[in-house]
Amino acid sequence: MKAPRPLFDTLDAMPNPYREPARSLSHAVDSPPAGALEDFQRASEFLYSYRGSPDTFSTYRRELEHFLQWCWLVAEIDLPSVARQHIEDYVDFKRQPPKQWIGRSNVARFLLREGERRPNPDWRPYVSRAGEYLLSQSALQSTFSVLGSFFNFLIQENHCRANPVAQIRQKGKYLRKQQNPVVIRRLSPLQWDFVIETAEAMANEDPQRHERTLFIMTALYAMYLRISELVESERWAPQMGHFNRDTEGNWWFVTVGKGNKEREISVSDAMLAALKRYRLSRGLSSLPVPGETAPLVHKARGRGGITSTRQIRGIVQQCFQRAEEKMRTDGFIEEAERLAAATVHWLRHTGISEDVKHRPREHVRDDAGHGSSAITDRYIDVERAERHASARNKQIR
Repeated sequence: MKAPRPLFDTLDAMPNPYREPARSLSHAVDSPPAGALEDFQRASEFLYSYRGSPDTFSTYRRELEHFLQWCWLVAEIDLPSVARQHIEDYVDFKRQPPKQWIGRSNVARFLLREGERRPNPDWRPYVSRAGEYLLSQSALQSTFSVLGSFFNFLIQENHCRANPVAQIRQKGKYLRKQQNPVVIRRLSPLQWDFVIETAEAMANEDPQRHERTLFIMTALYAMYLRISELVESERWAPQMGHFNRDTEGNWWFVTVGKGNKEREISVSDAMLAALKRYRLSRGLSSLPVPGETAPLVHKARGRGGITSTRQIRGIVQQCFQRAEEKMRTDGFIEEAERLAAATVHWLRHTGISEDVKHRPREHVRDDAGHGSSAITDRYIDVERAERHASARNKQIR
């Protein structure tokens, strides 16, 4: 079985499907089944409705891409033909996709070649650095959630008659109930020390390029920002003026996050010092003035702010890789291997996890933009540590 090609481009490169309807699937499928073009059009319309939320768009794009590729290339059916059994077959497929469908790293879906966006031959739907893909419970939950919403949309558009996801009455045979708290993926104190020291070293070596790297790493950790909150989009363009000082001299940062919710984040003295350093490196005054429209994270070339989460992710991963190499050189092999698996979002988790040890959880909750204290409580692992400590000296004989 050949490796599939990507279906949907980035949010910035995706055309408006209502103004430019799909006319061909030649970029993605050589011999699509009857009805596939209409499937693609409906999926594009569904995705386009989430253009105001980059994180949601990326999640939905991934799920729909995987599902449509399975429908067309494996099951050889179109969306109106999908029944409950097909969904169950698809879940079995996701648990063990063919090796040709698995890549070793995340790469761009499309590349610019001779003025045209063309599929990247190195792209794969599934990614596993170890080479063997394992379907997590969170990924499976996402699959059911996204496909359920998608088929509801198709019913409203008269493209399908029923929702096959809703017809699966016993999703419990796929989804396990979680008895213990979810383990938060985050950096250890040692790993974070290496990461921030690496970012500082990079900034000192090449200020023009990496003062921005240092600021990004600091902001993601110190203000618990999501990657989408650093880039410009249709719903929000982060600017220097979003840092502001109240009448008591306290600094705050305003952002728009998940669910299109605006929140105000308290800015620590250390974060303020990092902001001053970054601004001075850009030739700006040490602190923002009210209404300042300079982009928060500038492009390396050209004017304006970064608009791609992929670019932010690449900057962070480069820093992670340098820190990993330094850890290996210094003999911290196990810590380095775990750092190799870290993602951008680990920085947000790490910042929250460290602060919740010292700050009132309600304060951390509001700065993080959590909908409830129950979410923040997941980051409190004191009881979990105590439980393990009490078990450490259990005797077998």
